[in-house]
Amino acid sequence: MSTPEKVKINKLPTGVPGLDEIVGGGLPEFSFNIIAGAPGSGKTTLAHQFVFANATPERPALYFTVLGESAIKMLRYQQQYTFFDPAKLPGSIRFINLSQVVLEKDLGAVLDQITKEVEKANPGVVVVDSFRTMVRKPESDMDLQSFIQRLALFLASWQATSFLIGEYAEEELRDNPIFTVADGLFWLRQTAERNSIVRKLQIIKLRGQDSVPGLHTFRITNAGVQAFSRTFGLSGHAKNPPSHRRLSFGVPELDQMLGGGVREGDSVLIAGSSGTGKSVLATQFIADGIRQGEPGIVAVFEERPQAYAERANSLGLDLETPQKDGKLEILYLRPLDLSVDETMHSILDAVRKIGAKRLVIDSLAGFEMALSPGFRADFRESLYRMIFALTGIGVTILSTVEVDESFTEFPFSTYSISFLTDDIIRLRYVSIDGELRKIMTVIKMRGGNHAKDIREYEITSKGVVILGNRLTNYQGLITGIPVHSDRSDPKESPSSGPGIKRKT
Repeated sequence: MSTPEKVKINKLPTGVPGLDEIVGGGLPEFSFNIIAGAPGSGKTTLAHQFVFANATPERPALYFTVLGESAIKMLRYQQQYTFFDPAKLPGSIRFINLSQVVLEKDLGAVLDQITKEVEKANPGVVVVDSFRTMVRKPESDMDLQSFIQRLALFLASWQATSFLIGEYAEEELRDNPIFTVADGLFWLRQTAERNSIVRKLQIIKLRGQDSVPGLHTFRITNAGVQAFSRTFGLSGHAKNPPSHRRLSFGVPELDQMLGGGVREGDSVLIAGSSGTGKSVLATQFIADGIRQGEPGIVAVFEERPQAYAERANSLGLDLETPQKDGKLEILYLRPLDLSVDETMHSILDAVRKIGAKRLVIDSLAGFEMALSPGFRADFRESLYRMIFALTGIGVTILSTVEVDESFTEFPFSTYSISFLTDDIIRLRYVSIDGELRKIMTVIKMRGGNHAKDIREYEITSKGVVILGNRLTNYQGLITGIPVHSDRSDPKESPSSGPGIKRKT
């Protein structure tokens, strides 16, 4: 006995960047959908983007307006978006005003009018905006439920993909019959978080489709609605197999401490207090990658790209030429209402554009400050998703983080994120012979052995330079206030201290 083949459901493009990824590849054709949310949340704009992406002369879109905005007023504003195509009016997209019918007659007359227009046009897409205004005062709950079911059945029989737009409160999800009938339910939210406005999209329901769960950030720009999936658009990408290749820092002694360099695809954390050279070391890492033919991305939050490039130039590192050659992008991400998803999409766009192999995030503290308050609360979770997504496609990430220096502790990060990173390099100040010096050590290297040395280094016109061999004859170096283990050593140099040989 043969098994009957499954009915194939075609997927239509939503016309909204990022939304196809969230809904599972596109919107199911002939589905009956609700777009709900508060005023100003972007419901009408989202519907227009779907309409303009799918309407054709053979299968036009019918856009029914009710007691809200008139079609003329609506089009006046919608045509400001770049997705708006005036060539599709009125052949492929037709606006029909139902205000008079709604004001003078009952729901039955409204359904008759919609039926008449659908039968005449044979549309592929039908939108009713705002559907909520038609059903505010039904004669009974049964009348409303009957109306919704008849409308959904009729539109499905005409093989139209339909949208009902309404302003609903979230508590109505429990007992409003419209949400039971709908195949898809899109809920748009916008909330004020201190001085920032955050917009979120949730696919509460989508029959027969593997959509991405959770809340997804979206933004409304001159291009319309843009959604940012929590999977960063990488859910369908194959993960790169583990690589045994080692990447150089551009500092030979540090490469030796790391057992030959950083493993490709690792997440590296450089932790230290202000002025210890975290950014300098990160710049050397990205510059060495460019020398090796590996394009790179630098995401900066605390200084402009030009200033970053000029500082690198003072170290003898040319970042201007690779930018012109398309081998390097320095991204300045500083608006104060960013989400991690938006930041990641900006970085991923740059990664795809130049085929980047190395990424520097300078710094995590600046990254956190650039986020909206609500996103700061989920910073660790966001970092986990970001690191997992990027290292999964073979990008090696180097992040810098500033820690408050303490002379009784040796912290690695203020965010408790050491478990998210593969490798940790700690920089710190120490007081030796009345002089403030800098030391470096490798704290962690996942999946490989590393040197346990504590090395002194300086920041010179050539960048980070490691001095001599590992420090010896000291106790408590990592406290920042070491003690000479042997003051009587006749070979001790009064200028440099025991075990320290400075380069001239």
